[in-house]
Amino acid sequence: MSKAVKTAVGHIGADQPTLPAARRLPSSLRTQITAVIALMAFLPNLVITVVASPSLPILPLAVWMGLVALLSGMIAWLLSGLLLRPLIRLRAEVEQADFGAPWPDDPTEIVALRGAFSGLLGRLGTEQARRNAFMATLVHDLKTPLIATGHLVHSLTHFDLSADEKAEISDHLLTENRRLLSLVSQMADAHRFERDDVRLDPQATDLRSLLVRVAGRLEQAAAERYLRLMVVGAGQAVVDAAVLERAVTNLTDNALRYAHSEVVLAVVPQGLEVRDDGPGLEGDLDELAQPFNSQPALIAGQHYTAGTAGLGLFIARRIAEAHGGGLYYFRDPPQPPERPSARSVFLLHLSEVEMESLSPPSASAPERSPS
Repeated sequence: MSKAVKTAVGHIGADQPTLPAARRLPSSLRTQITAVIALMAFLPNLVITVVASPSLPILPLAVWMGLVALLSGMIAWLLSGLLLRPLIRLRAEVEQADFGAPWPDDPTEIVALRGAFSGLLGRLGTEQARRNAFMATLVHDLKTPLIATGHLVHSLTHFDLSADEKAEISDHLLTENRRLLSLVSQMADAHRFERDDVRLDPQATDLRSLLVRVAGRLEQAAAERYLRLMVVGAGQAVVDAAVLERAVTNLTDNALRYAHSEVVLAVVPQGLEVRDDGPGLEGDLDELAQPFNSQPALIAGQHYTAGTAGLGLFIARRIAEAHGGGLYYFRDPPQPPERPSARSVFLLHLSEVEMESLSPPSASAPERSPS
């Protein structure tokens, strides 16, 4: 059993309330069962003895009944131990946080209880691991932009800089501030979406306009990486535009990190696609799309610290599921000569999309982009 699970079990024991003395049970369960079995064995013997030998002297009767009571108690104690042995064994395993396979003499109820405890400890271990990953994220990813901001502020206050240099440093400060705000917002969203349902306000929405808004906000980031950001296709769907926009923004931001030359946002009959010509995921989407993963992820040949790699993917998946769909990933093979390399495709599947035809562009006009 992992250290995280043992720590969680320790927390359970530490968090148990102490009952007032007047409300505590007078004895253990084994003592109570022993008393019940002993009485069931002793009382019939007492009745039979008194009825069968009413003239028996008091002293011999008392001695005899004392021996019967002692024998009944000993047998009851042994029987209660046999009956409670699976429960006592389970208690020891719970205290040690070390569960094995069910024992052959475990009754059905103990097997069910063992399974319930195993599931509980597994969930507690997962929560503990995610809590640790969450703290690792705070320490690592928040510290980096804060250190950079500190250096930039030090340069502004301790060096004689020209107006252009001050403007450049100010731009860097704004960039680091945006990084901080984006990370904090993603962490807050992931924490909320992990525990609560995504609340929607669905309305008929122009999906192309939604993609154009996303592309417009990220156009500068694409230009800084010398990437082309395009929007293709058109359609309508009943969705929560603000929430769905957040999912597309997360996927597009990820795509811009890894793309070689272009990122395409597309309206398709199945929903919305985010395509890029980067190297693609090197792991399973279900494993990567976790809010606070305890293991570093390998994406595009780079290791990302615990807790950061799956935030955007997890949020996008939860939003897609709230709309009755899901998040899917696949590699689209190359189609030379138009597209010589393969590309990654993230599909935000929506239940119903009504496709629309775009007006034919002029001979000199390219496919619409948010420039």
